[in-house]
Amino acid sequence: MGQTLSAPITEKHSTSGHDERLAYGASSMQGWRISMEDAHTTLLQLENAPKGTSFFAVYDGHGGPNVAMFSGEALHKKIVADYAFSKGDYKTAIKNGFLEMDRALRHDPEYGCDSSGCTAITATITDNNILYVGNAGDSRAVLGSNGTAIAMSNDHKPMNKAEAARIVAAGGFVQYNRVNGNLALSRALGDFEFKMNAMLGPEEQIVTANPAIREHKITDEDEFLVLACDGIWDCMSSQDVITFIRKGIADKIPLERICEMTMDHCLASDCDMAYVGCDNMTIIIVAFLNGRTVEEWYEHVSNRVAVRLGPENPSESRPNGDEDPDGTAGDGQLLPPPSKAESHPLYYMDNVDME
Repeated sequence: MGQTLSAPITEKHSTSGHDERLAYGASSMQGWRISMEDAHTTLLQLENAPKGTSFFAVYDGHGGPNVAMFSGEALHKKIVADYAFSKGDYKTAIKNGFLEMDRALRHDPEYGCDSSGCTAITATITDNNILYVGNAGDSRAVLGSNGTAIAMSNDHKPMNKAEAARIVAAGGFVQYNRVNGNLALSRALGDFEFKMNAMLGPEEQIVTANPAIREHKITDEDEFLVLACDGIWDCMSSQDVITFIRKGIADKIPLERICEMTMDHCLASDCDMAYVGCDNMTIIIVAFLNGRTVEEWYEHVSNRVAVRLGPENPSESRPNGDEDPDGTAGDGQLLPPPSKAESHPLYYMDNVDME
């Protein structure tokens, strides 16, 4: 945890937008940290991509803001520029885009010597309503479907067995649940001090930018997607976030304002005793209109909330991003379903780390 201020900076930078398919709200807040190291991207129409292709992302920086800021400006361009994107092979394009972003950072004279790094959680939504989530690090994507939180990513932590095995094989170690006793996550853009083994490829380094990728067909049961940094997820479970947002929607509160309220809810009253709630915070809510206007979508979700369609108790739904301590659910395995939703159509085989 970085240094903190004597009082939090609670000024928020919020945006919103919509088209005929999606609506979004986004907000970020520096909070107690001495600097703002998060970045995010919200593009209803991804440039140089087929019409109706959207892109949203959150980048949680550490050790400085530079890698996060540059990635926020460039990663989506790397993905679109990859040969596979024009062929509709979005999973390959996302993987190649992450790795090319990392390569570009490393060979840039300004960023190559920078000691900072960042997580990356991205959502690419195609014109035929296919959602592709790419993830490196411990920022998180969670789908709100009929009020149930569905994990679209797994946190990449060094204590996960699969991650620890790669770390050790590359010459590193895990101490105090950190990479080499230092870094609290096991995949990231930047952090080049952990990518120095010339005998190994980029996917095999102590810390890798190789993303876990999931593909999901959006249905009418899917209400919205949340992308956020760990400044949110350290304070609230995935289900608590979905429930909190859903209540705001039922009250007809604008999405960007719900983002602001979520951050205020997570903000610690002080940082003297604990660091939870003291981090930078960034959150994006993406609404799936599914043929409705924004007003009709609000009414649709409100009606579902009114009849309590969805879990009434957070314990009835998927836990937060640490439900996979072995780190294997992000490698082509079925995720464990919530206890009351074992037949839910959203439990699918994900596609990750295509070798």
